[in-house]
Amino acid sequence: MTWQLDLSKLKSFYIKTLRNISCCDLCGANVSDSYLLGYSLPQALLCQDCINDLPYFDQTLVSGNLLSWPAIHRALPKIHFEQLFALSPYIYPFNKWLAQMKYLGRFELAHLFSALLCAQWRSMAKNNPIAPVDLVLSVPLHVKKWQLRGYNQAHLIAKCFSKQLALPYDSKLVVRITNNTSQMGKTGNQRRKNLANAFELQRNLASDIKHVLIIDDVVTTGTTVSEISKILKQAGVETVTLVTVCLTLPKTIS
Repeated sequence: MTWQLDLSKLKSFYIKTLRNISCCDLCGANVSDSYLLGYSLPQALLCQDCINDLPYFDQTLVSGNLLSWPAIHRALPKIHFEQLFALSPYIYPFNKWLAQMKYLGRFELAHLFSALLCAQWRSMAKNNPIAPVDLVLSVPLHVKKWQLRGYNQAHLIAKCFSKQLALPYDSKLVVRITNNTSQMGKTGNQRRKNLANAFELQRNLASDIKHVLIIDDVVTTGTTVSEISKILKQAGVETVTLVTVCLTLPKTIS
């Protein structure tokens, strides 16, 4: 008898087995099959109760685009992308998880973030007409920073996200050519100056690439993605959507 390895069945078996022995990352309860907005979540870190209690943005109030919220639009001046889709404000537990993923190498969180983002994205796209996504990108790190850290958290999330939604993903199209100082603590104007001419495209884009989705882990002023959006627009892209796990909210929301 010939045995053929079915990777999809093996992966499904692994996830189910992991769930059977896993405890919720937040409350310690047993983890079983989980859902968000009616969509099954391929994750093994959270129980259903904790998934339900996470501090999501209400996408129905903003039609899937946080830029339609006046306070958010005012807080992100001089941007060059058209849509902002974020899972949650930058608060607990997402701020804790993002720090753990970035500095402690908790790679399994990429699967959790992408699962939650995909469920929210599917629900939003079902209720709001959006242009088909032609390409998914992630915010790149400079090669020296990548070598120092060993990984790019935005790439890990984007890879999972694009695979789950069956969207084309290119991790090498955009490169960061300058190793700038940290953006932390800088004003929007300082961030824009710091990132001026920091990115470039490795090759020409196909003429049919009109809607590009860029994934990042957390957004504060949108400057980084805005700089990438400028060079994409120069290459013929018409619409850029920023998808992020968290958005740092402005101090005054009205």
